[in-house]
Amino acid sequence: MIQLRTWKVVLVLLAAVFGLVFTLPNALPTSVTDHLPALLSKRLNLGLDLQGGSYLLLEVDTDSLHKEQLTNLTEDVRRTLTDGSIGFTGLGVVGDTVRVRLNNQGQVGAAASLLRSKLVQASAQGVRDLNVDAGPDQSVVLSYPAATWRELSASAVQQSIEVVRRRIDSLGTREPTIIRQGLNRIQIEAPGESDPEKLKAIIGQTAKLTFHMLDQDTPLDQAAGHIPPEDELLPSETPSEAQGVLVRRRVIVSGADLVDARVAFDQQGQPAVSLRFNGHGGDLFGQMTAQNVGRRFAIVLDGKVITDPNILGAIPGGTGQISGSFTEETASNLALLLRSGALPAKLNFIEQRTVGAELGADAVRAGAISLGIGAVAIFVFIICAYGLFGVFAAIALLVNVLMIFGAMSITQATLTFPGIAGLILTLAVAVDANVLIYERMRDEAHAGRTPIMAADQGFRRALVSIIDANVTTMISALIMFQFGSGAVRGFAWTLFVGVLTSVFTAVLITQVLIGWWFRVAKPKALPIA
Repeated sequence: MIQLRTWKVVLVLLAAVFGLVFTLPNALPTSVTDHLPALLSKRLNLGLDLQGGSYLLLEVDTDSLHKEQLTNLTEDVRRTLTDGSIGFTGLGVVGDTVRVRLNNQGQVGAAASLLRSKLVQASAQGVRDLNVDAGPDQSVVLSYPAATWRELSASAVQQSIEVVRRRIDSLGTREPTIIRQGLNRIQIEAPGESDPEKLKAIIGQTAKLTFHMLDQDTPLDQAAGHIPPEDELLPSETPSEAQGVLVRRRVIVSGADLVDARVAFDQQGQPAVSLRFNGHGGDLFGQMTAQNVGRRFAIVLDGKVITDPNILGAIPGGTGQISGSFTEETASNLALLLRSGALPAKLNFIEQRTVGAELGADAVRAGAISLGIGAVAIFVFIICAYGLFGVFAAIALLVNVLMIFGAMSITQATLTFPGIAGLILTLAVAVDANVLIYERMRDEAHAGRTPIMAADQGFRRALVSIIDANVTTMISALIMFQFGSGAVRGFAWTLFVGVLTSVFTAVLITQVLIGWWFRVAKPKALPIA
């Protein structure tokens, strides 16, 4: 096992070259790395605690999501019963249910059956997502099961994470950490982004885009409150419509059918936002404009009418344009929000922190100093304890550090302050493997074996203990990475990579160096005996 085989020497040389080549870009100025090939210019990403940035904790407003779901259900009930020619009064939301009172007691059963056939959907397991039951006083009660509410909330949180990720990525922030925390919270760490207000401005907008027809047949009588049940009064951005705009509740086209949104300019040369819908949305938009020539429709963003233009003719092809009081910046931000998708619910900001660049630089210096002190202490111990073999172990440790930084650079991993602690722990684990090997060699030499046999048996018999100890450490690192978050994951990732490289360097590199020494020196005794 101690013999110098060609494949071992080649593997050791390749490992050393790999570590050096992929670690070196971290020490070079940007002006140099910009001219290197993409594979050779990758740098280690520093975490929030090392380069500064913003930390946000958000909470998905599931209560507003439930309210919106019940409102939509109310409109579905209204449309279904109207289309079925069933008279009703008193339709509205009561608690977590929707109740409707029918004019005719004899139509309760027919109404319930009609609503079930039109509104209830069954899952793959045959479970209904909506309960429709006859209630007191000739009414029908509709309610969602608890499982449906839980599924709706979980889906909203996951969708919010994806939307938030796309929005932050569009800002150019590198390696943001966006994870779910608890049932309905989202944790965001954006290294290098020192302005949390900018993040909040982009993240917090729901950017819910809908197209509605205006109700031009009903005079606006806001003071008396005479608003038809199928309409709603929405605020408008147009100064001449300070009283609001009366629009139909029914959504003709929604932002879910939006494919692209870009900054454009209208006929007057003012900034606008051009829209492009998918096939389904394009068909609906074309039908709406073809059937309502001469009438006005409203473009509603986050519950506010941006513009309500007059339809001059059919607009086929699935394209449209939003114009209004935009600047190039506001038009660009709106296009970004619409492109990245609408948030399914409002996000509430629970906590925010900012780590300054100066504090991050202090952390980097502190980490470098602690790493240097730890490495020197380990080198001094191993060399004092084992002499020449300690020097071989120190060389293996240096290659180990290069391999860790090289592996983390090429995978674009994020190094955090706890990750530096994991790196120091990795060096100690690597030295521990050398200690096991050398102490086993010493025992074999004391038992009367020749130097070459003692060295060989030291590697063979210590290998089982080394693998056993490092496998348990790797399992712990994987568990921390899977269930931890933020700094814990940074520590776990560094520890996991370090354990892999430390086993390689402690066993193979020291073995090659000791084998080379035996070939050159032909010793009569081990230097550690």
